[in-house]
Amino acid sequence: MTAVDNQIRAYPFGPQHGLDEDPAYEEARRARTLTRVQMPYGGPGWLVTRYDDIKVVLSDPRFSRTATLGKDVARSTPAIETDMSILSMDPPDHTRLRRLVAQAFTMRQVERLRPAIDDIINDLLDRIEADGTTADLARSLTWPLPVRVICHLLGVPIADHARFAQWTDDIMSVASEDLELIVKARDGLIAYLAELIAQRRAEPADDLLSGLVLARDQDERLSEQELVVFGMTLLLAGHETTANQVGNFLYLLLSRPERWQRLVDDPSLVPQAVEELLRYTPLAAAGNFPRMAIEDVELGGTLVRAGDVVVVHMAAGNRDASVFERPDEIDFDRDARAHIAFGHGAHHCLGHQLARAELQMVLTALVRRFPGLRLAVPADEVPWRTERLVNGVSALPVTW
Repeated sequence: MTAVDNQIRAYPFGPQHGLDEDPAYEEARRARTLTRVQMPYGGPGWLVTRYDDIKVVLSDPRFSRTATLGKDVARSTPAIETDMSILSMDPPDHTRLRRLVAQAFTMRQVERLRPAIDDIINDLLDRIEADGTTADLARSLTWPLPVRVICHLLGVPIADHARFAQWTDDIMSVASEDLELIVKARDGLIAYLAELIAQRRAEPADDLLSGLVLARDQDERLSEQELVVFGMTLLLAGHETTANQVGNFLYLLLSRPERWQRLVDDPSLVPQAVEELLRYTPLAAAGNFPRMAIEDVELGGTLVRAGDVVVVHMAAGNRDASVFERPDEIDFDRDARAHIAFGHGAHHCLGHQLARAELQMVLTALVRRFPGLRLAVPADEVPWRTERLVNGVSALPVTW
């Protein structure tokens, strides 16, 4: 066990392009200690890359998200976190808010949503098919699908989706020159939700946002600020992450046609393939959501001192060879359900059942309706979004 900083490395290790893991992550997993890194913003921190160590950080109350609020700590984004959201809360406040909305994301509720999701998918695919034999699936499928689903769930008017889609995109920037744009987008989204909440107070509806307003006004189980920020968090999480993963999954399948053909030949394999793709695919471009040690903790061969900041990269943990054999290979016959793509502990993704349903349903629909789907450009010419918190294609040209 060491309390001495090892050599500080610049982080991220290199520019992210596509879905390949930087070799430095494997070096970090093999190291005897945690890796000391200089994050793009704030001071240095400890990067956690091994599966077991990541699970400790995500579940041990000695690592606090709330303690980082308002501080210029090691992080991936230029804006300092100041909003007390469910993503930055520690229990018991986190537990209180999570319970308010957990019932909307149970397996039973997701099953009730399936007909609506199915209608949305088929409508989008009908439009794609009607336009000919080529399409940009990023524009015509991967982005509009999660937007429409989360709009349906929250009760957000679909006519407004373009507005908050742009706000979401701006908020997810990690470029320092975009700080003003990020703040403006966050303020715009908060103002929009405050207006929508006022509408729900006047005219309640059968949707999640109305239920949250009721919990605020009748039971006082959350404050007005928590209500607005909670709505913003659900919109961001339900839109950006799933949209990028649908595109990432399709890229991984179509860039190696034998993977796509395997699902065409046996669509019943889709749920298992989704778990393996979740394990393999690095959604986050780098580690984020810093936590601060509130007391000395021994972790990964290192003594993390109280006040030190740690950052986990869950995608690195999903490539840990001590947990997953041949981790750098996509194997649809693997039981990958132990992956931590949705996190672990108190902050395990609330919408994981909904995300799984969307991913499974859209892939199943595509392999059945477009079995001859293929990339319309060489795989290395598919463009990628850059300087964003999450990885994703900016376009996905296909033909069939």
